[in-house]
Amino acid sequence: MILTTTNSIEDYKILEYLGVISGTAANMQKNTMTFNMQKYYEGISESIAEVKEQAFAKLNANAEKLNANAIVGINVEIELSNSAIIIVTVTGTAVSIIKK
Repeated sequence: MILTTTNSIEDYKILEYLGVISGTAANMQKNTMTFNMQKYYEGISESIAEVKEQAFAKLNANAEKLNANAIVGINVEIELSNSAIIIVTVTGTAVSIIKK
């Protein structure tokens, strides 16, 4: 599966646009009781990376259901709430492509 934030893929032709798809994942931030700000921000970064990976897995699964072999125009939104919830939404267009 080719993933890109651009609307085209170099050396490939888009044969068919199969639809807009998304993948969303949410997770509670891992709270570490520390007064070390570096460790606090490292924990947030790790949590975001895990949730983002889950959202991309759901995006891929949704593309595969449409028999897509690429996703173009990917947009990633990350939301951190006051209640320590991390929400990542990944949106893109599932397409069928072939090498030029």
